[in-house]
Amino acid sequence: MNNNSAQKILLNSQKADLIIRRFAFELIENHGSLSNSAIIGLQPRGTELALAVKNAVSEITGEDVKFGTLDHTFYRDDISRGGIHIPKPSKIDFSTENLRIILIDDVLYTGRSIRAAIDAMMRFGRPSDIELMVMVDRIHQREVPIKPDYKGVSIDSRNTEQFVKVDWKDQSEVTVWLLDKKS
Repeated sequence: MNNNSAQKILLNSQKADLIIRRFAFELIENHGSLSNSAIIGLQPRGTELALAVKNAVSEITGEDVKFGTLDHTFYRDDISRGGIHIPKPSKIDFSTENLRIILIDDVLYTGRSIRAAIDAMMRFGRPSDIELMVMVDRIHQREVPIKPDYKGVSIDSRNTEQFVKVDWKDQSEVTVWLLDKKS
């Protein structure tokens, strides 16, 4: 982190771990058995959270939940607007046909990445249901009508000069920062 930047810790590892465990219990409560469900992490930053949630669900239930990672690069609506977009590999080695999908990303802001991810997911089959899980919901800046089914924390994001960074050291250590863009 740049020492000159204005920064605030939104979540430390202890609070993030509580949220991950809460996510696992909510999924178990809402889905019962997850045998007809799959957890899919959105590349690149949603994969760590998705894996942590999958591991928590498996630890609690003993079930081996279907898991995959999804890249949405070529489904983005800004792909031709300049900038370099380097795709990450998608790894979904099962059909999503008729599955209940839990799509996981770290931060929900405008909703455009989630819209692109839903389009990208359709190439693996047509799910019966798609739920969205995010660690941080930045409210007030949505550009498409998308909202999370499961969220860790909500923050007022009217200040467009700030951004959220989820910093994973490993599966057991995560910090969520609110940073100023000017730094």
